[in-house]
Amino acid sequence: MTQRQAPSTMQNLLRLATTALLVMAVVRELRTPASERTWHGRVGVVPYDLRPPTVGRVRAALWNPDDPRIVVPQPVGIGWTVNLGRLWRLLTDR
Repeated sequence: MTQRQAPSTMQNLLRLATTALLVMAVVRELRTPASERTWHGRVGVVPYDLRPPTVGRVRAALWNPDDPRIVVPQPVGIGWTVNLGRLWRLLTDR
């Protein structure tokens, strides 16, 4: 049986920052009139997308070799993710 280690201070800070950004995004949307809510945007420089996921958005974020960006906004949630399609193209087009 293995013992679980307690989260480090850095992990706790990251979790706290992510939660705070998520709360700020939800509050921002709820303060917007219902007819104008989009449930996606930015909190400062951090992107968020709180809409239900679609295959198209997930694919466009995770596998889009034609997009010049390697780091792209998350298709669901808050923050960024890696565009694996672009990364693959850069690594194989030598």
